[in-house]
Amino acid sequence: MDWIQQGLLIGAVIVFGALAFGALSQRAGVPLLLVFLVVGMLAGEDGPGGIMFDDHETAYLVGNLALAVILLDGGLRTRFATFRAALWPSLALATAGVAITAAFTGALAVWLFGFSWPVGLLVGAIVGSTDAAAVFALLKAGGLRLSPRVGQTLEIESGANDPMAVFLTVTLIAAITRPEQANAVSLALDLAQQFGIGLVAGVVAGEGLSRTLLMLRRRGLLGDALQSLWLVSGGVAVFAATNLLEGSGFLAVYVAGLLAGNRRSGVGEDTLRALDGLAWLAQCGMFLLLGLLVTPRYLVDSLVPALTLALLLMFVVRPAMVAMVLPWFRFSLREVVYISWVGLRGAVPIVLAVFPLLAGVPDAALIFEVAFVVAIASLLLQGTTVAHVARALRVTLPPLAEPSARVPLDPLGPAPASFVQFRVESAGPLLGVDARSVDWPAGSRVVNVVRAEASLPPAEAGPLAPGDLVGFIATPYAEAELAQWFREDAATFWHAAFGDFEFAGDVRLAEVAGLYGAAGLDGAADERTLAEALRQALGRAPAEGDVAVVGGLRLSVSEMEHGRITRVGLHLPRTRSRRD
Repeated sequence: MDWIQQGLLIGAVIVFGALAFGALSQRAGVPLLLVFLVVGMLAGEDGPGGIMFDDHETAYLVGNLALAVILLDGGLRTRFATFRAALWPSLALATAGVAITAAFTGALAVWLFGFSWPVGLLVGAIVGSTDAAAVFALLKAGGLRLSPRVGQTLEIESGANDPMAVFLTVTLIAAITRPEQANAVSLALDLAQQFGIGLVAGVVAGEGLSRTLLMLRRRGLLGDALQSLWLVSGGVAVFAATNLLEGSGFLAVYVAGLLAGNRRSGVGEDTLRALDGLAWLAQCGMFLLLGLLVTPRYLVDSLVPALTLALLLMFVVRPAMVAMVLPWFRFSLREVVYISWVGLRGAVPIVLAVFPLLAGVPDAALIFEVAFVVAIASLLLQGTTVAHVARALRVTLPPLAEPSARVPLDPLGPAPASFVQFRVESAGPLLGVDARSVDWPAGSRVVNVVRAEASLPPAEAGPLAPGDLVGFIATPYAEAELAQWFREDAATFWHAAFGDFEFAGDVRLAEVAGLYGAAGLDGAADERTLAEALRQALGRAPAEGDVAVVGGLRLSVSEMEHGRITRVGLHLPRTRSRRD
C-alpha cells in the first residue's frame, strides 16, 4: 500500500507547489493556469518528476469533465441584463467566427506543415475556438472590470464556441477516416442535431435544476455546503446525457447554468463562492494532466512552424475575423481591437487535439504538438497582457470595492437582500463625512459603524474615520452602487469613466442642452430624455460604460437597472493646457 501513499504525497506536493508558485507569478502577470501546465510538464517524463503518462482516454475524460464544470460556473455568473446586449455578437463570433478562423488557420497549416487540406482544416478547427477556462480565469484573477458589453461578449463567445469547434473537429475527423459518408446533407443534419438537442436539453435542465434547488432550500433539505456539489453533479449529468443523445453537451451545460443562475433566489452567493472553488480545482487539475500528457522533446522539430502558426493566428487571423464580424454590431474600434486580442487558446485546443489520437487520424501526434504550442504561446503572450491592453485601450470600468463581509438575509424572500460591510479608505471621498448625511443608493440602509472593534449606531458614530467598517442592509443593485463609494480613488476613476456630472436617465435632453449647449440640437424642441437619446444614438441595447455623442454632448451610461438606463454621465469638453 506504500505506492498509494507515495502517489498521494507526490500529487499533493505538485499541487501545493504549483499554487504557491502561481500565487507569486500572478503578481508578475503570469496566468495561474499556465503555471499548472508548466508544472505538469516538469513532473512528466522529460522533467525532474519523471512521471510516465500517455493515457489519452483519461486525459480526454478529465478534460471534458473539467470543461463541463467551468462552463456551468460561467453560465451561473452570466446575467441576463448584460447577456442581451452581447448575445448576437457573441453568437456570431462563436459560429461564423469559428468557421472563418478554422478556414484561414487551416490554410496556414497546409502551407506551414504540408498537411493535406482535410488535415489542415482539422488543425484549424482544433485551435479555432477560444478557451472558456482561460478567459473566465484571467478575467476573474486579474481583478479586471471590463465594460459589460466587451466582457460579456468575450465570456459568452468563449462559452458558446466550444460546441462549434467540437462539431467541426468531429465532422472533419469523420470526413478523413470515412470519406464515403461525408456529404453536405449529413453535415447540415449533424449541425442541427448537435445544437438543437443541446439547446433543448440546456433549457429543460436549467429550469429543472433551478426549481428543484429552490424547493430543496425552502424545505431545508439541502444546506449551503451541499448546494454547489448538487449543482455540479446536476451539470455533469446534463453534459453526459446530452452527449449520449448526440447533442452538444457543452452548449447544454452552459445554457443550464445560465437559466439556473438567473432565476431569482435560485443560487445564493455562498453557493457561487463554493462553486468557484470547484471550478478552480477542475481547471488546475485539467492543466496539470495536460502538462503531464505532453513530451517536450517531441516538440522541438515542429516548434518553429507551430510558433509561426500561433503568431499568425494571434496577429492576423483572429483580428481579421473579428474585424469582419463585429462592425455589424456597432462596436467601437477600441472594443474591436481588444476583443481581437483576447482570443486566448488554452485547454480546449489540447483536449480537442486528443480526438485525432483516439481516432487514428494521420499525423495525429503532430496535430497534438501544434495545438499544445499554440496554447502555450497564447497564454504566454496574450494571457500576460490582457489587463495592460484593456487599460491602454480604455475598455475598463472603475473597479468596485469588495465588501469586507456579506451575509445573505432571507434569500428566499420576495426582495433578496444582504448585510454588507465596506471599509472606509484613508483617502476616500467618505472620509470625515457623517454616515447619516449621505444620500445612499435606493434599496440600502446604513445600520452600524464598526470602529476599534466596537459597533456604533450611525447617530453615535459621527464623522467616518479611516478603517471604519460601515454596515448596510442592501439589495444586490444597491450593493453594486455602494461599492462605488468606498474606493480610495473613487472620484477620480468615476469621473474619468462616466463624466463630470451625472443626471437621472429621465431628465429631458432639452434641459441639459440649454445649460451646456449642444450643436445641432434644438434645446426647446427636443423632448427626449437623456436615456432615450443615448439609446437611439447607440443604435443597440445599451450597457454600462457605453459612450455616445448627441448633438455635441458626450454622454455615457453610468448606471443601469433591469435593462433600463437610470443614470447618465455628461463629459464636459476639455481644453488643452500645458498640464495636458
